[in-house]
Parts: sequence; C-alpha cells; structure tokens
Amino acid sequence: MVIGKFFIATTCHLWHNSRMKFDDLLTSAYKQPVFETGLLLAGAVDTSDVRRQLSRWTRAGRVIQLRRGLYTLAAPYQQTAPHPFLIANSLLPGSYVSLQSALAYYGLIPEYAAQTLSVTTQRPSRWRNPLGDFRFQHLATHLFYGYQQVNLSLGQDAFIALPEKALLDLVHLTPDGDAPAYLIGLRLQNLERLDPQRLQNLAGRTKKPKWLRAAAQILALIEEDKSNYKTV
Repeated sequence: MVIGKFFIATTCHLWHNSRMKFDDLLTSAYKQPVFETGLLLAGAVDTSDVRRQLSRWTRAGRVIQLRRGLYTLAAPYQQTAPHPFLIANSLLPGSYVSLQSALAYYGLIPEYAAQTLSVTTQRPSRWRNPLGDFRFQHLATHLFYGYQQVNLSLGQDAFIALPEKALLDLVHLTPDGDAPAYLIGLRLQNLERLDPQRLQNLAGRTKKPKWLRAAAQILALIEEDKSNYKTV
C-alpha cells in the first residue's frame, strides 16, 4: 500500500514537472510561428532531456516537427499559424519562394500551387511535413537575385521573388519555357501588376537569350492585354 502511494505521488510529481516544462516552452515559443531547438538550449539545460521532451510532445500532438531541429506548436497552443512561405524560408535558409507559388501569390496565374516552390543555390531538395509539401530547385549563384522581403500577415515575413523574377525563374527551370505556347498556357492574368521595365532589366542582367526571348514574349502579352482592355 505504501509502495502504491509512493508510485502515485512520484507519477504525479513527474507529470507536474513535464507539464511545467511544456509551460516553459509555451512561454518561450507561443509567439513564434516556428522555432528551432536552439531556442530551448539557452542556459543550464540538459540537451538530451530537451530533445527527449520535444520527441514526447511531438508524439503527443503538442508540437509539430517540420524538419530536424525545426518545430511549430500545434494549433491549440500556437498564437499564430505559420505561413507556408515562412516555413519554406525556415526549412532552407538562403532560399526564396518563386515559380508558381510566387505567381499565385501575386495573382498572376489562376491556379493554386499545391506545393510551396522555392529556389536555392544549394542542392535541390524536398520536405514533406504535416503542414505541407515544400520543394526547392537549384538556381546558379549569379541568377540568385530579384527577390524581396514581404510582410505576409501578423508580423510574419518571407523572401519572395519579384513577380517578374518569378516568371523568369520559371522560364529558366522549364524546358522550352520561353516558347510562346508555354507562356500562353500559363494563362497569365492581372498583367498590369508586372513592371515592363523591371522585367527587361532582370532579363537583361544575365544576357541569356532564353530570358530575353521570354521577356519579349511576356511584353507582347502585356501589350495585347492592354489592347483587349481598351477594346472592352
């Protein structure tokens, strides 16, 4: 009987300590859409214990692991749900969102991009986690430009290609991406949101014939769109 009481008391004590440790995590991370393990390793802490606790909280559904060392609090505990573009930037620092994901964000294509697509100077990679499917394509260092930091919502920022650069990145990474049929097939819309001069400058920066041909095709689509708008 004494042993039973001791077991119950010990169990309650351990449960209380575990709960308090999770409260400490909430205090540190509930305002952070995503957080790294390093956030919890400051000060005199047992690194192994922190990792064990994160594993337990992940299994319990309190924490979601996005990749090794990167987490977000589960919905009941988080103050702000992380935006997919912020997650993409955090999964692979030194990348920016581009291609169809950026085009859809700017309203330039009608389709919703199921994957979050980014470019990086590192090797191509892909992560799938409970919050989405994230793909990173390789871009040469001298082509890694033409992006901006954008405020997404509720204080979350992410690096996203300029709309014109998102188009040029897509052309570059798609075989025959400069072909008129391919560009027409994108069903580009809201073309007034594109800056023709910036498009030409971004394409001309590398002097790549494919980029210059694509820019000329896109400029023709912009002019055609203007003519149709005036006719209507």
